[in-house]
Amino acid sequence: MRICVFGAGAIGGYMGVKLAEAGADVSLVARGPHLAAMKSNGLRLIEEASDTIVSPIASDDPEELGVQDYIIVTLKAHSVPAVVPKMAPLIGPNTTVVSGVNGVPWWYFHGVGGVLEGTRLASVDPGDAQWNGFGPDKVLGCVVYPAAEVVKPGVIKHIEGNRFSLGEPDGSKSDRAVALSKALMSAGLKAPVRPKLRDEIWVKLWGNLSFNPISALTHATLDVLCTDPGTREVARGMMVEAQEIAEKLGVKFPIDVQRRIDGGAAVGAHRTSMWQDLDQGRPMEIDALVKSVQELGVLTKTATPTIDTVLALTQLRAKTAGLYHP
Repeated sequence: MRICVFGAGAIGGYMGVKLAEAGADVSLVARGPHLAAMKSNGLRLIEEASDTIVSPIASDDPEELGVQDYIIVTLKAHSVPAVVPKMAPLIGPNTTVVSGVNGVPWWYFHGVGGVLEGTRLASVDPGDAQWNGFGPDKVLGCVVYPAAEVVKPGVIKHIEGNRFSLGEPDGSKSDRAVALSKALMSAGLKAPVRPKLRDEIWVKLWGNLSFNPISALTHATLDVLCTDPGTREVARGMMVEAQEIAEKLGVKFPIDVQRRIDGGAAVGAHRTSMWQDLDQGRPMEIDALVKSVQELGVLTKTATPTIDTVLALTQLRAKTAGLYHP
């Protein structure tokens, strides 16, 4: 089984090290100083109980890697459409593209059935780049739970979590999903195959939709924004609107809004990824995490006044920093 992790930053690098350490045939696509450090010194993973260095095949040129059985995409959502053509050398007739990207996935309405089957989402897949470039039949969904960060080029620190939930768009327990699950579990990762992956997508999206932009606007860590009465109420309002949308789409939430916010508070003094991107001058993942939910609100005829307000403020904050190009 040949596995390519496309976008071997914090999460992709973490997964890549664990797979390489387990002896998997894994290659990594990265770029810049991070790639240069990997080639010179290997890729180092710092965990609470271990410190590991591996030297997997790493490149910024997919043509060097050849056709893969699985391509695990762990880029930021807004980065994917532009690189779809570059992935072509990795894709053969039996290749599976694993979408380990935050937010509403581009394939959301593939395999869902009903009147919305095949609906495209411009906010996450402008110009249908992924829908037409990969083809939705090749996709396997993935909800990424670990937290990690690149502390310096070639060095990744694992913070918490090791679960990568997998799921077919149509909910089936396919051979390809089971095979990848076994490969990830052999690397010490949790990889359950879920029949209703969209339910998990929305529970995670609840937090990303609200906590990320609020933290970018306020520079408050999760423990603060989830307990301050004002920002907690804003987060609650966004989540309630999102829940109405999701339930119209057939999603069932296993927990309520207040418990989800309490879960965010329990993470502690964590800086969200959107706040980190703002501080470090990187493009902010606004469309996949927030604008996509607004788009689904329009699609389902659901009012989203709180989401609309926070989205507008976050977009302007990012634009003034030169970090948002819708």
